[in-house]
Amino acid sequence: MFDNFDTFIALLDGIGTLEEIFQITSWAQLNIHHKSIGLVNVDGFFNKLLSFLDQAGEENFIPHSTRQIFISASTAKEIIDKLEDFVYKPNPITAQIDWLKGNRSKKHKMDFVTLSVTFLVFWFH
Repeated sequence: MFDNFDTFIALLDGIGTLEEIFQITSWAQLNIHHKSIGLVNVDGFFNKLLSFLDQAGEENFIPHSTRQIFISASTAKEIIDKLEDFVYKPNPITAQIDWLKGNRSKKHKMDFVTLSVTFLVFWFH
């Protein structure tokens, strides 16, 4: 379904919204998409999240290309204007990966198996 969108916009909400934000972020980091994530930052709601992402980037926990997809503004009009100006700058390492080749359902099955194996490794330790 995300193929139908040019960007993602997150409004103020709870843990489910944060999970979705980071799911889309991990897909960007894996070069599955090149879309921005707009955070409507009313009354500074996302300030601490953005500070965390800044720190994670400064300490090389996340690449700059991952941090730069987050666009923040305090009003709907401002976020739309900023998102229209967004230009994706790919991570040179992951830019070579093309997850969208071939059958998408096959890719999702592979992702599930990889996730299951990772879970089992951690579960047995």
